[in-house]
Amino acid sequence: MDVLHAAIRVDDVEAMKAFYTEGLGLERSREFERNGVTNYFLAGESDTEIQFKYGEGVSAGPSPKEGFDHTAIAVDDIDDAVDRLVADYGGELKEEPTEFGDVRIAFVADPDGYVVELIEE
Repeated sequence: MDVLHAAIRVDDVEAMKAFYTEGLGLERSREFERNGVTNYFLAGESDTEIQFKYGEGVSAGPSPKEGFDHTAIAVDDIDDAVDRLVADYGGELKEEPTEFGDVRIAFVADPDGYVVELIEE
């Protein structure tokens, strides 16, 4: 058993791609279309992926926060990541970088409002 991917519906796919690829350094791993819906996958160093679903008739829903708390992504420099995501990629700071045990964490909402927990070990 393994976690393969998590799928989220997005409205502004170009802003989301920039936030996750340019802002966080994830890479496009694959993409396909099915029934008029485009499925765009991103991955980091592991095999687990984030899937964006978008297209005609697909919306992020009434609230990206209903039933979904956050996605956690490892970063090398949390202060730099927070600054760039907010200043350059449409991110919204939800919680400043703080010490949490032997790691630093911060929370930033992406352009569609999904919360990302940044973790610096």
